[in-house]
Amino acid sequence: MTQPPPSAPPTQPSPRDGCLQALAFFVGIVLLLPGLCAIILAGFDPHEMLVDPSWLLGILGMLAVGAGGVALIRWAVRRSTVRW
Repeated sequence: MTQPPPSAPPTQPSPRDGCLQALAFFVGIVLLLPGLCAIILAGFDPHEMLVDPSWLLGILGMLAVGAGGVALIRWAVRRSTVRW
């Protein structure tokens, strides 16, 4: 009878860098500000967005930066060792 080879010892999970997650979280919060400004500016004068294409492009760019902030916050929360 042949015996199966011995299994490798379990490896320890690598420690996660808490400073990186905290930095990513705070940078994500800062990146949310342009998205908030875009929502406010579009709410004040929605007609201007339809008249001037550069205004619409600027609003869409700020919303994209805000979406990047949301993605960065989600990444930081998912990688954190603390479970909420």
